[in-house]
Amino acid sequence: MKTFEELYREILAQKISLKAPLPPEYQPYHLDCLLHPELYAPVVFNDQCQDCAYERACQNSCIFDAIEEDEEGKLFIDSKLCTGCSACVDACERKNILPAKDVLPAMKAVREAEGKAYMLVAPAFLGQFTKEVTPGKLRTAFRSLGFTGMVEVALFADILTLKEALEFDRHVVEKGDYQLTSCCCPVWIAMIRKQYHELMPHVPGAVSPMIACGRMIKMLHPDAVTVFAGPCLAKKSEAREPDIADAIDYVLTFQEVQDIFEAADIHPEELKDDKKEHSSRAGRIYARTGGVSEAVKETQRQLRPDRKIKVKAEQADGVSACKELVGRIQAHETDANFFEGMGCVGGCVGGPKAILNREDGRRYVEDYGDQAPFATPLENPYVMKLLEKLDFKTIEDFVEHSEILQRSF
Repeated sequence: MKTFEELYREILAQKISLKAPLPPEYQPYHLDCLLHPELYAPVVFNDQCQDCAYERACQNSCIFDAIEEDEEGKLFIDSKLCTGCSACVDACERKNILPAKDVLPAMKAVREAEGKAYMLVAPAFLGQFTKEVTPGKLRTAFRSLGFTGMVEVALFADILTLKEALEFDRHVVEKGDYQLTSCCCPVWIAMIRKQYHELMPHVPGAVSPMIACGRMIKMLHPDAVTVFAGPCLAKKSEAREPDIADAIDYVLTFQEVQDIFEAADIHPEELKDDKKEHSSRAGRIYARTGGVSEAVKETQRQLRPDRKIKVKAEQADGVSACKELVGRIQAHETDANFFEGMGCVGGCVGGPKAILNREDGRRYVEDYGDQAPFATPLENPYVMKLLEKLDFKTIEDFVEHSEILQRSF
């Protein structure tokens, strides 16, 4: 019987098509996971396990209690509770839990799209497909796959930086006030919502840059197909949350994108460099721990240089560090007023499905940030061009009244 991974690889070898006969001896459950990933959690069982020599480390590792036991004693993953944090994948010594794959339905949707199709790439993308693959070459590669174009989500990180900075200005008005950043990490936000709900008043009702980007595209092109690519499994779960499910149609990891390039025999490093510069340094450094804090701090300084209470940030990366940080906040053991949590050590560059190791990923992010023609969203003319398309005259008006940036926790 073929494993989940073997079935996936053999179907990809058919050039991402199901016209050829399916490989023999596969589990129907695995095929259904590949064809209809939206029905399952961001992680799947390679095989049903009942007896475990490792005391069900996967179940014990899940802080969201998403791995449950049925009446027969078999484990299953509750797709409504699983955030895709990948802790269970790391905990399973038998490697019996694997990341889900969205490649087949995503590429089918792109091929059959009646309108436009856009690839939205996370700020951590640079260097993931080798150092020779520039943003412009990657853009050309996606067009070779049938996408209308590629959009850097870092531009929308710029916009969310403005929102976070203005929210800080509104809510942190005296000593003791603080803000929990809500922009980036779905694991961090899920942890606060499900385990520390009493802290939610300190979390602005803001979407992530991924959702803002998808919503903007859908507003400009209602029939567009939106596919997000990043290093994060949790984005698969985030894209399905009811109040924001209008933005992103499919989520792929960088490793899934690499699988597509290999199956389609596309070599991005050999393609034309379609160079475009749309994001500022602030948006680009979101991909590493401390990037959100640094971006908001600098933008807040530019917005209100005379403000008495400045942004004093503290960060935590990794679930354990995030929980420790929350404990310190609750115990009043920190004088910071802006808290950034990242579910992965190192931030997004440390995501479970990044191709680069997090140290190299961080270095590429830093270099790309330093190459940005603008330091902050306030200096970025493309931010205002986007707002003009939506008939907003000022940044403040957009942040205050645009539904694109809002969500209901």
